[in-house]
Amino acid sequence: MVSSFSIFETTMKAAAILVAAGSSTRMGFDKLTAPLAGQPLLYWSLQAVQDCAEISMAILVCAPQRTEEFAALAKSFPKISRVVAGGAERSASVLNGLLALAPNPPDLIAVHDAARPLATPALFTQVLAAAEKHRAASAAHPVADSLHRANAAGLLHETLSRQTLFAMETPQAAAFPELLAAIREHGAGATDEVGALIAAGIHPVPVVHGVPNFKITHTADLPVAEEILKPAKPDDPSRQASALARRRSLLRRLDHFSAHPRLSRRAV
Repeated sequence: MVSSFSIFETTMKAAAILVAAGSSTRMGFDKLTAPLAGQPLLYWSLQAVQDCAEISMAILVCAPQRTEEFAALAKSFPKISRVVAGGAERSASVLNGLLALAPNPPDLIAVHDAARPLATPALFTQVLAAAEKHRAASAAHPVADSLHRANAAGLLHETLSRQTLFAMETPQAAAFPELLAAIREHGAGATDEVGALIAAGIHPVPVVHGVPNFKITHTADLPVAEEILKPAKPDDPSRQASALARRRSLLRRLDHFSAHPRLSRRAV
């Protein structure tokens, strides 16, 4: 069952979908079970959802051949109610997660890439709160790099203003029926949930940012995430406060966001 919470303006019900169906082709090995701060990488997203008081149930979506493996890992997290098989594309995986919740739908749903191990319970809460007020919301950060458009030959010919551009992250949250309809109608042409929602006419979408929340995409990302998570013990209730302080410190020292221009960019 999905429990209620009243931290927002009205009493709502919230759930989450963790998307862990990727192939890790750019990593060259399975990143979801790669060791990170003493735990498999997937552990950290599971723990963030488990520790978020506003979320009372979640669906873990994984590659079809890994449902039993990931179900065994998820046993330690009571809020994971089901592990379901993903699809060929991200939107198909998200749709499968939504359909798993449809018999007892929540009011709000947060979708999160399981390969983003730095998302905190507080970030989930903030995104859900914004979605409750505005129908949808997303984690994101302002683009810090200079942006230029290239022609078909790969030659730069236009400078873009970055003042209104954000690099999209997760969690991305929305009212459950609206996200379900948007993914069904526009998911195939969208790279994330916000894209489908905007295509469905649900905008503007507010963004929440402030903590490093990059996606583990390349091998070099792991030691950075390891350094951020290192002070935290998985079973320590003060994990989020200590980790957040260290993340902010590392951001100042490493200018991490500028070092990850590969994240997708969307004007919001």
